[in-house]
Amino acid sequence: MNPAGLIDHTLLKPDAQPAQIKQLCTEACEYRFWSVCVNSCWLPLCRRLLEGTEVRVGTVVGFPLGAALREAKAAEAALAVKLGADELDMVVNIGWLKAGEDRLVLADIRAVVDAAPGRVVKVILETCLLTSEEKERAARLAVEAGAQFVKTSTGFSSGGATPEDVKLLRRTVGPEFGVKAAGGISDLATLEAMVRAGANRIGTSSGVAIVKAAKVER
Repeated sequence: MNPAGLIDHTLLKPDAQPAQIKQLCTEACEYRFWSVCVNSCWLPLCRRLLEGTEVRVGTVVGFPLGAALREAKAAEAALAVKLGADELDMVVNIGWLKAGEDRLVLADIRAVVDAAPGRVVKVILETCLLTSEEKERAARLAVEAGAQFVKTSTGFSSGGATPEDVKLLRRTVGPEFGVKAAGGISDLATLEAMVRAGANRIGTSSGVAIVKAAKVER
Protein backbone atom coordinates (compact mmCIF):
# COMPACT_ATOMS: atom_id res chain seq x y z
CA MET A 1 0.00 0.00 0.00
CA ASN A 2 1.13 3.56 -0.79
CA PRO A 3 -0.70 5.57 1.86
CA ALA A 4 0.37 9.06 0.76
CA GLY A 5 -2.62 9.63 -1.51
CA LEU A 6 -5.02 8.93 1.34
CA ILE A 7 -3.51 11.41 3.77
CA ASP A 8 -4.65 14.88 4.75
CA HIS A 9 -1.32 16.16 6.14
CA THR A 10 -2.55 17.98 9.22
CA LEU A 11 -1.37 20.79 11.47
CA LEU A 12 -4.15 22.26 13.60
CA LYS A 13 -2.23 23.14 16.76
CA PRO A 14 -3.08 26.60 18.11
CA ASP A 15 0.58 27.51 18.44
CA ALA A 16 1.52 26.63 14.84
CA GLN A 17 3.79 29.24 13.27
CA PRO A 18 4.62 30.19 9.66
CA ALA A 19 7.80 28.11 9.53
CA GLN A 20 5.86 25.00 10.54
CA ILE A 21 3.16 25.66 7.94
CA LYS A 22 5.82 26.07 5.27
CA GLN A 23 7.39 22.76 6.32
CA LEU A 24 3.95 21.10 6.18
CA CYS A 25 3.47 22.28 2.59
CA THR A 26 6.99 21.26 1.58
CA GLU A 27 6.40 17.77 2.99
CA ALA A 28 3.01 17.53 1.28
CA CYS A 29 4.66 18.20 -2.08
CA GLU A 30 7.63 15.92 -1.44
CA TYR A 31 5.57 12.95 -0.29
CA ARG A 32 2.55 13.64 -2.52
CA PHE A 33 -0.06 13.77 0.19
CA TRP A 34 -3.64 14.33 -0.90
CA SER A 35 -3.93 17.62 0.95
CA VAL A 36 -2.82 19.77 3.82
CA CYS A 37 -5.32 20.57 6.57
CA VAL A 38 -4.73 23.80 8.51
CA ASN A 39 -6.58 26.41 10.49
CA SER A 40 -8.12 29.02 8.22
CA CYS A 41 -5.68 31.81 9.11
CA TRP A 42 -3.06 29.83 7.16
CA LEU A 43 -5.09 29.44 3.98
CA PRO A 44 -3.48 32.34 2.07
CA LEU A 45 0.02 31.10 2.88
CA CYS A 46 -0.78 27.50 1.92
CA ARG A 47 -2.53 28.58 -1.26
CA ARG A 48 0.55 30.55 -2.29
CA LEU A 49 3.03 27.81 -1.37
CA LEU A 50 1.04 25.08 -3.12
CA GLU A 51 0.21 27.04 -6.27
CA GLY A 52 0.80 24.87 -9.32
CA THR A 53 0.97 21.61 -7.36
CA GLU A 54 -1.56 18.80 -7.06
CA VAL A 55 -1.80 19.15 -3.27
CA ARG A 56 -5.20 20.38 -2.16
CA VAL A 57 -5.73 22.88 0.63
CA GLY A 58 -8.11 21.96 3.43
CA THR A 59 -9.32 23.78 6.52
CA VAL A 60 -11.71 23.41 9.45
CA VAL A 61 -15.04 25.04 10.30
CA GLY A 62 -16.61 25.35 13.74
CA PHE A 63 -13.50 23.68 15.11
CA PRO A 64 -13.06 21.97 17.50
CA LEU A 65 -16.34 22.18 19.45
CA GLY A 66 -18.98 22.48 16.73
CA ALA A 67 -21.11 24.71 18.94
CA ALA A 68 -20.92 27.98 16.99
CA LEU A 69 -24.00 29.54 15.45
CA ARG A 70 -25.07 28.04 12.14
CA GLU A 71 -24.69 31.47 10.54
CA ALA A 72 -21.15 31.77 11.90
CA LYS A 73 -20.21 28.37 10.47
CA ALA A 74 -21.66 29.31 7.09
CA ALA A 75 -19.77 32.61 7.09
CA GLU A 76 -16.56 30.86 8.09
CA ALA A 77 -17.04 28.35 5.27
CA ALA A 78 -17.75 31.06 2.69
CA LEU A 79 -14.63 32.98 3.70
CA ALA A 80 -12.55 29.80 3.57
CA VAL A 81 -13.76 29.21 0.02
CA LYS A 82 -12.89 32.79 -0.90
CA LEU A 83 -9.39 32.24 0.50
CA GLY A 84 -8.90 29.14 -1.63
CA ALA A 85 -9.96 26.14 0.46
CA ASP A 86 -10.62 23.01 -1.58
CA GLU A 87 -11.93 20.96 1.33
CA LEU A 88 -13.65 21.90 4.60
CA ASP A 89 -13.86 19.72 7.71
CA MET A 90 -16.76 20.99 9.82
CA VAL A 91 -17.69 19.88 13.35
CA VAL A 92 -21.28 18.78 13.83
CA ASN A 93 -23.29 20.39 16.66
CA ILE A 94 -22.82 17.57 19.12
CA GLY A 95 -25.25 18.88 21.73
CA TRP A 96 -28.08 19.16 19.23
CA LEU A 97 -27.32 15.68 17.94
CA LYS A 98 -27.39 14.12 21.40
CA ALA A 99 -30.63 15.96 22.17
CA GLY A 100 -32.29 14.46 19.11
CA GLU A 101 -32.59 17.81 17.33
CA ASP A 102 -32.05 16.26 13.91
CA ARG A 103 -33.72 19.14 12.06
CA LEU A 104 -31.23 21.61 13.55
CA VAL A 105 -28.26 19.32 12.89
CA LEU A 106 -29.32 18.88 9.27
CA ALA A 107 -29.69 22.64 8.80
CA ASP A 108 -26.30 23.24 10.42
CA ILE A 109 -24.50 20.89 8.02
CA ARG A 110 -26.48 22.07 5.02
CA ALA A 111 -25.56 25.71 5.75
CA VAL A 112 -21.87 24.85 5.38
CA VAL A 113 -22.46 22.72 2.29
CA ASP A 114 -24.43 25.55 0.67
CA ALA A 115 -21.69 28.06 1.54
CA ALA A 116 -19.05 25.91 -0.15
CA PRO A 117 -20.38 24.97 -3.58
CA GLY A 118 -18.11 22.64 -5.50
CA ARG A 119 -15.96 21.98 -2.44
CA VAL A 120 -15.58 18.78 -0.45
CA VAL A 121 -17.29 19.02 2.94
CA LYS A 122 -16.42 16.50 5.67
CA VAL A 123 -18.60 16.31 8.77
CA ILE A 124 -16.67 15.61 11.98
CA LEU A 125 -18.83 13.62 14.40
CA GLU A 126 -16.51 13.38 17.43
CA THR A 127 -17.36 9.71 17.79
CA CYS A 128 -15.80 9.37 21.25
CA LEU A 129 -18.70 11.44 22.62
CA LEU A 130 -21.49 9.54 20.84
CA THR A 131 -23.43 6.32 21.21
CA SER A 132 -23.64 3.92 18.29
CA GLU A 133 -27.14 5.15 17.50
CA GLU A 134 -25.98 8.75 17.53
CA LYS A 135 -23.06 7.95 15.20
CA GLU A 136 -25.40 6.27 12.74
CA ARG A 137 -27.93 9.10 12.89
CA ALA A 138 -25.23 11.75 12.43
CA ALA A 139 -23.80 9.90 9.44
CA ARG A 140 -27.22 9.67 7.79
CA LEU A 141 -27.78 13.39 8.36
CA ALA A 142 -24.41 14.19 6.75
CA VAL A 143 -25.43 12.25 3.66
CA GLU A 144 -28.84 13.90 3.56
CA ALA A 145 -27.31 17.38 3.91
CA GLY A 146 -25.15 16.92 0.82
CA ALA A 147 -21.72 16.53 2.41
CA GLN A 148 -19.13 14.23 0.85
CA PHE A 149 -17.52 12.65 3.94
CA VAL A 150 -18.10 11.75 7.53
CA LYS A 151 -15.05 12.04 9.77
CA THR A 152 -14.52 10.37 13.12
CA SER A 153 -12.78 12.94 15.27
CA THR A 154 -11.21 16.35 15.77
CA GLY A 155 -8.18 14.95 17.55
CA PHE A 156 -8.85 17.45 20.35
CA SER A 157 -11.36 15.50 22.47
CA SER A 158 -11.15 12.45 24.72
CA GLY A 159 -10.60 9.90 21.95
CA GLY A 160 -9.79 9.42 18.29
CA ALA A 161 -10.59 7.04 15.47
CA THR A 162 -11.18 3.34 16.06
CA PRO A 163 -11.63 0.58 13.47
CA GLU A 164 -14.98 -0.22 15.05
CA ASP A 165 -16.27 3.30 14.49
CA VAL A 166 -14.96 3.35 10.94
CA LYS A 167 -16.76 0.07 10.22
CA LEU A 168 -19.99 1.45 11.68
CA LEU A 169 -19.76 4.63 9.61
CA ARG A 170 -18.92 2.75 6.42
CA ARG A 171 -21.85 0.40 6.99
CA THR A 172 -24.16 3.37 7.56
CA VAL A 173 -23.16 5.55 4.59
CA GLY A 174 -22.55 2.78 2.05
CA PRO A 175 -19.67 2.23 -0.37
CA GLU A 176 -19.78 5.48 -2.35
CA PHE A 177 -19.68 8.07 0.47
CA GLY A 178 -16.41 9.18 2.05
CA VAL A 179 -15.22 8.06 5.49
CA LYS A 180 -12.27 9.89 7.02
CA ALA A 181 -10.49 8.46 10.05
CA ALA A 182 -8.61 10.96 12.19
CA GLY A 183 -7.28 11.22 15.72
CA GLY A 184 -4.50 9.04 17.05
CA ILE A 185 -3.32 7.66 13.70
CA SER A 186 0.43 7.86 14.22
CA ASP A 187 1.81 4.73 12.55
CA LEU A 188 1.42 2.57 9.47
CA ALA A 189 -0.29 -0.32 11.25
CA THR A 190 -3.02 1.95 12.59
CA LEU A 191 -3.56 3.53 9.18
CA GLU A 192 -3.82 0.12 7.56
CA ALA A 193 -6.35 -0.98 10.18
CA MET A 194 -8.49 2.08 9.42
CA VAL A 195 -8.34 1.42 5.68
CA ARG A 196 -9.31 -2.22 6.18
CA ALA A 197 -12.25 -1.02 8.28
CA GLY A 198 -13.46 1.16 5.41
CA ALA A 199 -11.73 4.54 5.61
CA ASN A 200 -10.81 6.14 2.29
CA ARG A 201 -9.19 9.23 3.80
CA ILE A 202 -6.84 9.60 6.76
CA GLY A 203 -6.17 12.70 8.81
CA THR A 204 -2.82 12.64 10.58
CA SER A 205 0.13 14.77 11.58
CA SER A 206 2.39 11.72 11.26
CA GLY A 207 2.17 11.31 7.51
CA VAL A 208 5.90 11.54 6.84
CA ALA A 209 6.73 8.76 9.31
CA ILE A 210 3.89 6.62 7.96
CA VAL A 211 5.01 6.95 4.34
CA LYS A 212 8.62 6.23 5.27
CA ALA A 213 7.51 3.09 7.11
CA ALA A 214 5.50 1.97 4.08
CA LYS A 215 8.57 2.37 1.86
CA VAL A 216 10.64 0.23 4.23
CA GLU A 217 7.99 -2.50 4.14
CA ARG A 218 8.04 -2.51 0.32
